[in-house]
Amino acid sequence: MTDLPWSRMRQPDQRSCGPSSVVAARMLLDPAYADAVREAPEDRFAADVLSTHRRATSPVVAGRLQVPWPRALGTPPWAVARELSAVSGPGAPARRYGWRLSVFRPGAAFDRVAAGVDSGRPVGLYVGNAWLPRHVVLAVGRASETGLWVYDPAKGARTEVTRAAVESRSLTLGRWDRLWFDVSPR
Repeated sequence: MTDLPWSRMRQPDQRSCGPSSVVAARMLLDPAYADAVREAPEDRFAADVLSTHRRATSPVVAGRLQVPWPRALGTPPWAVARELSAVSGPGAPARRYGWRLSVFRPGAAFDRVAAGVDSGRPVGLYVGNAWLPRHVVLAVGRASETGLWVYDPAKGARTEVTRAAVESRSLTLGRWDRLWFDVSPR
């Protein structure tokens, strides 16, 4: 896994956790892009996140209509899936992503996420509370046999998330304790 400047990769506003995760995924898979972001004199990470957010929530993407989504509500899982499906790099061709409801079968979701990172692809995770999903983070690699490294754009940091925490709905990602959706490669 490419070592990224996690602490400099904080989401630029309260609604851009999804696009921050997409930009981080691109940095992981494309070292030249990661170098360009890292070496930019201005905050290129924030600029790329905000432009990704505008694109992902616009009513027309690549000439095709999409379900309208107010940017103030963040980024819907289908838009993150579409954005991650376009991410590629040397030796890492683009792969189709899809999103699935995970809250009722968290163990199966952990297995999907682990399979995605084991194949070298980052995986988007929508986490929240008992009522609804509120935040997007990115699984970026294995921490252990039963743990994954997860990038949290609100903190600008990686943290370990274990299978036990996912299954028991006791995540420690800010105020969010449960996995709602995963956005994984198909």
